[in-house]
Amino acid sequence: MSSITIHNLDERLDILLRKKAKEDGKSLNKTIQDLLRQSFNLGVVPKSKNAFEEFCGLWSEKEMQEFENGVSDMETINAGDWE
Repeated sequence: MSSITIHNLDERLDILLRKKAKEDGKSLNKTIQDLLRQSFNLGVVPKSKNAFEEFCGLWSEKEMQEFENGVSDMETINAGDWE
C-alpha cells in the first residue's frame, strides 16, 4: 500500500474531516480513505476479521461512565492493606 501527503489543506475542510472522523468513531486516515472510496464508487472495504474481534469494541460515553462509576472505589488506596 502506498501513502500520500496532502499539502495546503484549507482550515474548513480540515475541521469537517476531523469532525466526521470523530462522529464516526474512526481515525482521520480511515475517514479519508472511506471518503475517497465513496467518491470513486469503490464501495466500502470489508472489515477484516481478527482473532480478538469478538472481544474488542468501542464503548459509548454512557457505557464508559457506567464502568468508571462501577470501579471508582478501586482507585482508593487503603494504607492498612499494605501493612
